[in-house]
Amino acid sequence: MTVLTIARSTFREAARDRVLYSPAVFAVLMTGAAILVGQVSIGIERQVVINLGLAAVTFFGVIVAILVGTGLVAKEIQKRTLYTVLSRPVERWQFVAGKFVGLAGTLAINGGLMGLGLLAALRYVSPGFSGADAWVLVAVYFILLQLLMVCGLALLFSTFSSPLLAGVFSFALFVLGNFAQELRDVAQSGAGWVHRLMVGATYLMPNFSAFNVAAGVAHGESIASLLILHNSIYAVTYTGMVLCAAVLAFEWRELQ
Repeated sequence: MTVLTIARSTFREAARDRVLYSPAVFAVLMTGAAILVGQVSIGIERQVVINLGLAAVTFFGVIVAILVGTGLVAKEIQKRTLYTVLSRPVERWQFVAGKFVGLAGTLAINGGLMGLGLLAALRYVSPGFSGADAWVLVAVYFILLQLLMVCGLALLFSTFSSPLLAGVFSFALFVLGNFAQELRDVAQSGAGWVHRLMVGATYLMPNFSAFNVAAGVAHGESIASLLILHNSIYAVTYTGMVLCAAVLAFEWRELQ
């Protein structure tokens, strides 16, 4: 119950910060883009809207995850409310878990609403529903899994560094994670302890490249069930490990 209480408080705080307004901004942008694409594109309206829409969902989601996630702990310390919370029968791991659940719920609602906005834009340029729309929803689900991982990373870095550094670290890992497979291939092509160290670093890095299916979905390609299962297990496992690290870092941190 303590975790859920902190999660609800985090969600309400995000709402007060107008984080939930991002889907409205997204809807306006997608409506304008759909109208523009319908006027200037011939035969590729659907592909353009899907690529643009999925990129926008990712962009808005990552920005929210990093900006809010990196300030979760810092705000509580600055407002001195953290000491009040921890003075009650609340363990530090419960505080970290509650903050994560609250932010993850916020991101899920944001992502879900933006996914519906994307489908609405698709209906404008391509009236009627088709089986390929299901793969668009799966692509949105993959984005939500990525946001779950980014949320965990942002929370981890916020437990031992300033919001600015936490934001830089989180964004850098997100960018590098989109090239994780390429970096892994380059690292494995060499020999010696330096290359082995590089290979280990690439496996510690989140592999966001496995979640990037926008190009295939835009062309109506299906997504293998095995990939959906693999990405789901990978995202949950990686996020769980990051949260464990966040709990340890927060337990070791001296609060003054």
